[in-house]
Amino acid sequence: MSAPISTYRFQVTAEFDLHDVAATADYVSALGADWLYLSPLLGAHTGSAHGYDVVDHSAVDAARGGADALFAASAAARNLGMGVLVDIVPNHVGVADATTSVWWRDVLTHGQASRYAEAFDIDWAFGDGKLRIPVLGDEPAPELTVDGAGLHYGELTFPLRPDGPDPGHHSAAEVHDAQHYELVNWRRADAELNYRRFFAVNTLAAIRVEVPWVFAESHAEIVRWVNAGLVDGLRVDHPDGLVDPAGYLDDLAAAIGRRYVVVEKILHPGERLPSSWAADGTTGYDALGEIERVLVDPAGEAPLDELDASLRDADEPRHWRELIHTTKRAVADGILRSEVRRIVRELPPLELDAAALEDGVAELLTCFPVYRSYLPLGAEQLGEAVAEARRQRPDLDGTLTALAAVLSDRHQPAALRFQQTSGMVMAKGVEDTAFYRYTRLGSLTEVGGDPSSFAIDVPTFHVLQQQRLAAAPYSMTTLSTHDTKRGEDVRARLDVLSEIPDDWAAFLAGVRHAAPIGDGGFEQLLWQAVVGAWPASRERLHAYAEKASREAGRSTTWPAPNAEFEAAMHAAIDAAFDDPAVAGAVERFVAAIAAPGWSNGLAAKLLQLTGPGVPDVYQGSELWEMSLVDPDNRRPVDFAERRAMLAELDAGQLPGVDAGGAAKLLVTSRALRLRRDRPDWFTRYVPVDVVGSAAGHVVAVDRGGPIVAVTRLPVGLARRGGWGTTALATRAGSYTDVITGRTFRGGMIPAGELFSSYPVALLAPADPAGVRS
Repeated sequence: MSAPISTYRFQVTAEFDLHDVAATADYVSALGADWLYLSPLLGAHTGSAHGYDVVDHSAVDAARGGADALFAASAAARNLGMGVLVDIVPNHVGVADATTSVWWRDVLTHGQASRYAEAFDIDWAFGDGKLRIPVLGDEPAPELTVDGAGLHYGELTFPLRPDGPDPGHHSAAEVHDAQHYELVNWRRADAELNYRRFFAVNTLAAIRVEVPWVFAESHAEIVRWVNAGLVDGLRVDHPDGLVDPAGYLDDLAAAIGRRYVVVEKILHPGERLPSSWAADGTTGYDALGEIERVLVDPAGEAPLDELDASLRDADEPRHWRELIHTTKRAVADGILRSEVRRIVRELPPLELDAAALEDGVAELLTCFPVYRSYLPLGAEQLGEAVAEARRQRPDLDGTLTALAAVLSDRHQPAALRFQQTSGMVMAKGVEDTAFYRYTRLGSLTEVGGDPSSFAIDVPTFHVLQQQRLAAAPYSMTTLSTHDTKRGEDVRARLDVLSEIPDDWAAFLAGVRHAAPIGDGGFEQLLWQAVVGAWPASRERLHAYAEKASREAGRSTTWPAPNAEFEAAMHAAIDAAFDDPAVAGAVERFVAAIAAPGWSNGLAAKLLQLTGPGVPDVYQGSELWEMSLVDPDNRRPVDFAERRAMLAELDAGQLPGVDAGGAAKLLVTSRALRLRRDRPDWFTRYVPVDVVGSAAGHVVAVDRGGPIVAVTRLPVGLARRGGWGTTALATRAGSYTDVITGRTFRGGMIPAGELFSSYPVALLAPADPAGVRS
């Protein structure tokens, strides 16, 4: 098996296509990354910015450059000695445009007689033999029209069955009623949809990749890439949506051989990837959460909790577990009720009415502690869910007992569907709702993390990394992706708030008074986004505010926006630019937290790039990554700027740690290059002893060859007057800091000397004989 040492992720789009990837590969190689990592490449919906809405499995997306461009990108990587990793999407296809979505169009045209009807997860009986498509708007709405090209609703066109009524002699309504599908109001999707989706996205229809021909046909082009030597490894999107992830990965391994494969699997703290899976690990959110928390000051937890409580209305849940029970249950009863009802329809006969069963299934989904189980693996998690559901709803005891017997049996269709659905409820209820309501420290509300876990100490961090090295040495690690709620350096800056909770409380009180919105919890979230991403454009912050407030779903929502609240919210953002008092407060607060935020950002980056696993660098994050949630984190990257800056560093420049970000580029390139050039030096993980009054402000580790050392809690360090006599107890020998070029004699290395130029150091042994394998 060939595995990457590190990866660099590109968002491949029409604006930055595979030809651009080919032209940029030499920069990535110079940076030090080992493999190119590409977003989905199959034919996607016209204008797709992400590629997860596949409409044609048979070819590379023309808008992304097509087959010739993939060949060029692969050749460029090969010429540089690099590998290629590609993201694939086995769970669903894009159905926003019925005229271009190849499989979907055939199903709409031919109904259950379509060859592709088996490919989709459709309950035809529930729709009286028709596929329900939730696209009709509220009144006043466009009228249906029909012609030889199809049935039209606004800008949407739907195909006509070949044996249906002649559109030239029948009304649009008559033609519609004769089709294999029924166009329904979009609000009916919550409870009446009869096809499985990706989460609650109506325009992404799930496919049944467990059916052998569906797997073969949807993967033929991908397998060709691998077997032709164009691609070396695959990143599998959302395996938890599949009926049998382990079986799918076995099928994939049979098709491509033992290649490098990682899965986009969210692991809760303490959860591990099933050992039976034919995968090398996850895409790295678990590592992100560990790195984040070792840079958070545990002393800030109590005052930030107190502040958070003071901002909330009496009816708002105070504790994380209470909050996510509320949000997950709202999702199960709301946007995912169609999925709950589908599970109930697949239950064997039980002596209970449908309403009770629906209530019980929704409660079990709400109480499920992780994304999903993989029966027989994870049966104990269903037991936890049953126990918690009984605690929450003792009136459902009999119903829960009956359901537990069915849902623990992996041969029951309802049990399989329950497993596919629990992850949907978790994702929509936690990441896409509760993360926007639990606002005490925004850097902790990140994908795969438990924000009720505030901080971890250095010894615990070391143990977690040792476990990663032993159990998942080829699993990816990440700090930023297209799915992260905040870019890594926004989070690094917000981590500083844990060291200055009183200053944050004072700032927040001031801006809330000057520009009130009327929702204390959301105001904390919003102002953290402002100071975390500052300087950010007015447009970016307005877009973030709209998405975050509607995702939170308290004061405004997507289906029913609250115009008065949103006007106040947008006025607050404008005040950050236009009101001298508010703008001044923002500038002063950002000035106070920027430098310690940069210190945290460099620390997190070096820990990730040199730690156990395969580090991924998200496009552009070799400079400060100050993005907010998607689509902000998909903005174009200025690679010309980065090339020029890297050339200056290679010419000998040692930049200061400032807003320009060159210091991060220096740290990133030196760490990636060392790891690529000497992978044999990264085979151990031994914590380095640190002594002295400021020992708690260092994370240091011996990786077998190099010694990695970073500063943590920089505000507290400054308050105590600096490093004093603090020193690192290293192995004897001579070391060169590859970041600065300075040399150090091993033994007791004074922290003040080690960190005199930068808050991080990467010490490579000058005498290879001293390396321990």
